[in-house]
Amino acid sequence: MSYSLCVMAGDGIGREVVPPAVAVLEKLLPGLRVVEAEAGWECFQKRGVSVPEATLDRMRECGAGLFGAVSSPSRKVEGYRSAILSLRQQLGLNVNLRPVRSWPQVSPKPGIDLLILRENSEGLYSGREHWESDGVAIAERVISRAASSRLAECAVVVAQQRQARRITLVHKANVLPLTCGLFRDSCREVLQAAGLGERVDERLVDVAALQLVQQPEAFDLIVTSNLFGDILSDLACHWGGGLGLAPSLNWGGGLALAEPVHGSAPDIAGSGRANPLAAMLSAALLVRHHWKLPELAVRLESAVERFLQEEGGIDYGCETTRQIAQGVLQRL
Repeated sequence: MSYSLCVMAGDGIGREVVPPAVAVLEKLLPGLRVVEAEAGWECFQKRGVSVPEATLDRMRECGAGLFGAVSSPSRKVEGYRSAILSLRQQLGLNVNLRPVRSWPQVSPKPGIDLLILRENSEGLYSGREHWESDGVAIAERVISRAASSRLAECAVVVAQQRQARRITLVHKANVLPLTCGLFRDSCREVLQAAGLGERVDERLVDVAALQLVQQPEAFDLIVTSNLFGDILSDLACHWGGGLGLAPSLNWGGGLALAEPVHGSAPDIAGSGRANPLAAMLSAALLVRHHWKLPELAVRLESAVERFLQEEGGIDYGCETTRQIAQGVLQRL
């Protein structure tokens, strides 16, 4: 079987962490066809659009992609929409997978293995903002039964794959009874229909945040909405060694886009200090969940684990990117 990968380096350190991730995929999958495409803030500055139509076409053609990082201004720029949000919404990538596990030498606590499944296309990130009056801005939170049910259907698949002992629905229905209530009830309906109802429990988002700090090993599979999932996964990644080791996969509609969580890190771009492990581990998610080659995903994750164990962690310096890339490739 042949495999194709659409590669979008994006901005900042995305250009530095993507090549090592592509290299490990090429070692795992000889003959992998790699197609490059543009996306990001710099693309917008050059072309007036953060994701050109040609990039969307290449993603659809390949079916799988790897995105490096995006820089986004913290102010409104006319005509600009975050590249990664555009890719998620225009390609129907409505589920985001963010695993957190303990790694040797870099994790502050052993025994953690949890996965956060986050709705990826709506919520407060739907982009519906407007001025109501002078000095009053409104953002609309969009929750639909269709998107919530698609997320829960993905949760069924993932729960069966990992034999999840517990599925935790995270919401704030006591304050947002319509939107969070619809999210919770839609997810529960799908999970119960799949025979997983006895494994389901619920947490208010603030309580879930506290418990992720106090006792992260108690969680297994967390299912939540867009903004809550974004915040909780960044909080939880502390237990996996921080953002430099935090992978994710945007998934849906027969397509998948791997994406390290860390962002473009402009303060270290070009210094050689960027950690490519999050990009590599994101590639492992692509291999496991989209290409359905779990044994190859385990090979890559095991190579990362051996590297961290045998090297004693990560020595950040001007050769960090190169040393990690070579170390993991040697252990593959």
